[in-house]
Amino acid sequence: MIKSAVLPLESYRLAEYAVPVACYVCGEQNHFDAEYCRLCSAPMALAHQLLASKVEPRVALILGPSGVGKTVYLGMLIDMLSRQPQRVQLLARGAFSIAVQQATVAALAKGRFPGKTPNEPDRWHWVHCQLRRRRHHVASDLILPDMAGEAILQEAEHPNTYHVIRSLLKRCSSVMLLVDSVRVRNGNRQDEFFAMKLASCLSESGGDPKHGWNRKPFALVFTKADQCEECLDNPAEFARTHAGGLLRLIHERFPLTGIFASGVAGACAWRVTADGTREQLPLRIEPHGIVEPFLWLLERMRI
Repeated sequence: MIKSAVLPLESYRLAEYAVPVACYVCGEQNHFDAEYCRLCSAPMALAHQLLASKVEPRVALILGPSGVGKTVYLGMLIDMLSRQPQRVQLLARGAFSIAVQQATVAALAKGRFPGKTPNEPDRWHWVHCQLRRRRHHVASDLILPDMAGEAILQEAEHPNTYHVIRSLLKRCSSVMLLVDSVRVRNGNRQDEFFAMKLASCLSESGGDPKHGWNRKPFALVFTKADQCEECLDNPAEFARTHAGGLLRLIHERFPLTGIFASGVAGACAWRVTADGTREQLPLRIEPHGIVEPFLWLLERMRI
């Protein structure tokens, strides 16, 4: 015989579900215990942290095609700033904000680069950090998402495919566009075409041209410059020589532009994996030009 049991009515939980929480990225209403936004898949931890701190964060985007090195750049940037407080005092907010730094450092320590970022937004890395500079007494919050290059290209070619990317393009305060210097030098213009598509998409999402990208900083960063000496010596001249169309488009639509060269690996080698594909491996880690573009953005964002 089964005895009946009396369960208490937890009415307070019904009250919690009655008060929705708006996603910080797209504004969609979600339940208080949702891990990701039901519309754009951004982490709801951003919204909860915003409610707790009452500080409006800024969004800085690091964009580029697949394989350009966005993840390794972002992970190395966060790692370097967390260990160099004399430049910028950086404090990660939330455990999820340390994931990209951890993944990058772990991969490089094993002699390889981090894996490709998945196309699914709920599997992307997000960094929410608090920044404080010596000349500024008030700390600022900054959000840096690590988005998949293929998803960015899909959104540029087919708008509203990814709600999270479209919302971030409208909300961002600055952009760092990464371009592979080795592929550009070798005559592969796919990176240039991708960057031109993305620059056009960005300029159109800026809203009123008088208050849009005329005042937002735009950094063009050539990655893997350790393998391209001419880019490392003079990135502006390299851009004029090998990516003239992209440079003209950027100067026309983004008046506040800086051109930089960066590299993480001092030397690289190739190996053939078990399935027959070629994989590039870092032989040594010698970061160059990682922090400089970011500090340039902060200066012009007045952070």
